[in-house]
Amino acid sequence: MIRSSKTSLKFSNQAKLSTLSDFVSEYSKVTKEFVDILWPKREEPIPSLLPRDVTSKVQTWLSKRAVQASGKQASGIVRGTIQKHKQRLHVLKELIKEGKLKHARRLQKIIDERKISKPNLKVVNPELDSRFVKLDLEPTTNGFDGWLTLSSVGNKIKLELPFKKTKHVNKMLQRGKLKAGVRLSSKGVTLMFDVEEPTPRTDGKTIGIDIGVRKVISCSNGFQSKEDVHGWNLSKIQQRLSRRKKGSKGFRRAQEHRSNHVNWSINKLNLDGISQVRLEDIKHLRRGRSSSRYLSHFTYAAIFGKLKRACEDSGVQTSKVSPTYTSQRCSGCGWVRKGNRKGDRFGCDACGMTMDSDLNASLNISLKLQPIRKKQRLERVNRKGFYWHAPGQEPIVPGAQGAL
Repeated sequence: MIRSSKTSLKFSNQAKLSTLSDFVSEYSKVTKEFVDILWPKREEPIPSLLPRDVTSKVQTWLSKRAVQASGKQASGIVRGTIQKHKQRLHVLKELIKEGKLKHARRLQKIIDERKISKPNLKVVNPELDSRFVKLDLEPTTNGFDGWLTLSSVGNKIKLELPFKKTKHVNKMLQRGKLKAGVRLSSKGVTLMFDVEEPTPRTDGKTIGIDIGVRKVISCSNGFQSKEDVHGWNLSKIQQRLSRRKKGSKGFRRAQEHRSNHVNWSINKLNLDGISQVRLEDIKHLRRGRSSSRYLSHFTYAAIFGKLKRACEDSGVQTSKVSPTYTSQRCSGCGWVRKGNRKGDRFGCDACGMTMDSDLNASLNISLKLQPIRKKQRLERVNRKGFYWHAPGQEPIVPGAQGAL
């Protein structure tokens, strides 16, 4: 499997950084022009390497090699956009063929709402192979860990850019083999590594993980993400984001802060002795609802992505369970009632158990609970309360109004 790690190129002088920025800007402009040319032809087969009659339509100072690389990247962007749409149409056809009309109507609604549209590209980071870049990871006497040489991109540009290895780069070098290709930006470089996929674990515990707005993750084994050494947690960072103007430098810094905090929090998770992780199957969290600027910056998809990568790297299997009522169910006796949860504290009004609400939810996620039927959700059975059992669990409080 392929893993990446980003490091900064800020140690170069201003002239080199300015030249690098000019190249990235020109490459991005050319790639956008190729996307504009290819998009009207999206119904036709689009080759990976664009023919000369297409590449000759763009006026640029980039070398022919760089133009070819830009065209290949643009082709991948267009083909990737239409591929997902084709996959949905294929699944829709199979559902109709199998007679699953209810699922087919639901998918048709999604297809109708999400019309295929041309990718809106702001900045395209060049993806370059060994024809353009050369990596030297030998330490030098001036304190740098490596050099990146950029050439053959046009305008007689040849840059030697120093960089330093981060902890993550060193970790990836130990785990896998460095690939020749890189992804460039005006301020950094992303290195690619070919890492051997670990053997899936078969022996170990199963834990549930609850994702929260204040605490990034809460695990059924008792682990919870906390504030960092500077007192920041996810909630405070989202408040900072909500005060920043979108598109400003302060907003981008806050976004990077949020990403770093999520990565730092999940890196603290110890997966030793764990064979399976169960996560909430959260979809369309804010769809059709108005939300505050604070909640609009809750990026649960980024947390899921980081958790999934961490599990893959350790050979831990992941599965998703429905989040319905997991925060309202008592993990001790199984009593479900909306009034059980009061903010960060969970208090069962049946058995009297109290604990952190996120930890309680993670314990419920770790269990194989019986699925909640749609009819029960519509009847709002959680208002009066009901018992929801895990396999082998019986209610310990008499007077149950209903049970699953």
